[in-house]
Amino acid sequence: MREFENEYTFTRFEEMAERYSDHTALVYLGERFTYGRLSTLIDKFAYGLMNIVGIKKQDKVLLYIPNCPQWIIANFAINKIGAVVVPVSPIYTAYEISYMVMNADVKAIICLDTNFGYVKEVMNVTGLNKVIVTNLVDLLPPWKKAIGYMFDKVPRGVVEKTKEVISFNEILYKSRFKPPKVEIDAYNDLAYIMYTGGTTGFPKGVPGNHAGEVSYIRDIMEDVIGDHVEEGKDSVLMINPLFHIMAKGFAIAFGFNFGNTVVLMPSPEVDAVLAAIERYRIKWMLGVPALYRMILENDRLDQYNLSSLRYCYCGGDALPVEVFKSWKDRYHIPLYQVYGSTEIGHVTYSLLDREPGPKTIGTPLKTRKCIIADQETLQPLPQGEVGELLITSPYTIKEYWKKPEETERSFVNINGSIYYRMGDFVSMTEDGQLQFMERTADVIKYKAYRVSASEVEAALQDHPTVIGACVVGVPDPKVGERIKAIVVLKEDAKGVGSTELIRWCRDRLAPYKVPQYIEFRDMLPKSKVGKLLRREIRDEEKRKLEKEKKKG
Repeated sequence: MREFENEYTFTRFEEMAERYSDHTALVYLGERFTYGRLSTLIDKFAYGLMNIVGIKKQDKVLLYIPNCPQWIIANFAINKIGAVVVPVSPIYTAYEISYMVMNADVKAIICLDTNFGYVKEVMNVTGLNKVIVTNLVDLLPPWKKAIGYMFDKVPRGVVEKTKEVISFNEILYKSRFKPPKVEIDAYNDLAYIMYTGGTTGFPKGVPGNHAGEVSYIRDIMEDVIGDHVEEGKDSVLMINPLFHIMAKGFAIAFGFNFGNTVVLMPSPEVDAVLAAIERYRIKWMLGVPALYRMILENDRLDQYNLSSLRYCYCGGDALPVEVFKSWKDRYHIPLYQVYGSTEIGHVTYSLLDREPGPKTIGTPLKTRKCIIADQETLQPLPQGEVGELLITSPYTIKEYWKKPEETERSFVNINGSIYYRMGDFVSMTEDGQLQFMERTADVIKYKAYRVSASEVEAALQDHPTVIGACVVGVPDPKVGERIKAIVVLKEDAKGVGSTELIRWCRDRLAPYKVPQYIEFRDMLPKSKVGKLLRREIRDEEKRKLEKEKKKG
């Protein structure tokens, strides 16, 4: 087993900062940050977290901001002082955030000023008393900020200044350059807690150590990227949100750990993406299937020069064959694939020295051991047969944060090793690649977001007139799956329709989790022991779509 005692998430970045101090590390809204400047900002913020905010080793800091330089700075700074990053979607509601703050015992939140209203609600409910506030353009030059405000391009929120609230820039201004060195145990100290959908209505915290994160990043660098990269010269486009493990790992492995330039997009606007590829001569890119489809369907696509692209990776959802073929036909380069999960990290990558197939999701990384097993017996299946994917690694933490029942449901002991049940059904090709077949009915992929059906059902069932709910994904070629809810109301419920229930969900769930359709029924399909049969509803919806296609 490979050892990672002296390797942490930020170790390789520091090496690159010394080697390529004057090279551009990050481009954001046209502003360039050199490795030297970014490293200094990380050190100053790390010092401020310790000495101004009072964050100690293994304290939890919730990162509640979108893609921006502050995300990068905060992430590395938190880890550098031995604290724990809790990255969450900036579109989460106060209802969702308050649960995570209490569950992870969060000591401080870093948020946008536009989200301060939500954070204030959380403070009132949880007793949280440390808030660091920033704005999307805080680290841009004054003249750029002035133009943004002048033309109303930059949203601003109202922030109440109290002793508990401090600005991101104030911390940087008041801090020294170097924080004191903190000894970190790569295996036993947490690097992060990421939240993913739960099967009991609440998100599950996934704790990760430094060794687990470094292990798959090293695999990618050594066995996937190899000599395809020009260290210190390549450019990487980052569109996917960094709070997601796929994007975070990709940015570190392909960008910062090779001294390359990472072009960071605050939002996935297609024309801005195309302009960035052309302007910064992007060589490496990560996107979701929906993004590649939107690029191909863009009316102004011919106006942009994308000839610099060499390696385009796709992940987060099943890649439609027509998107794979259309991309190859147009640009004469393939779409490679990446696959993984919050619980186990990055698992497979398409190798760059062979032509990828549209159905394969890549070759397992060397620190990730895969078994394809029968879903009921968990017995390994012969090569080529379809079964549930189980994965283990000697470097990862194999439990959910404070959720023993969820842990028991998702992690299983096979011959003395603890495997995570991915819930996806795959097969293994003769050359050792995994081929995706189908996902469990419990998980819905909407625009590459992983939505827990149970979490949406729980929100609906909190409504006083709802006695039962079943949530499924309805296949849609543009967004992956749309969210549909089947709802049973109390007999005496009057005047309650889909509009009210959707509004109810919007108050409690991030926008991407809110159902697009609600259908009312008298009863839901259940097994003899009362278990909800989501797959039956899902299959029913598929049959409806097939009938509609035949009619069309």
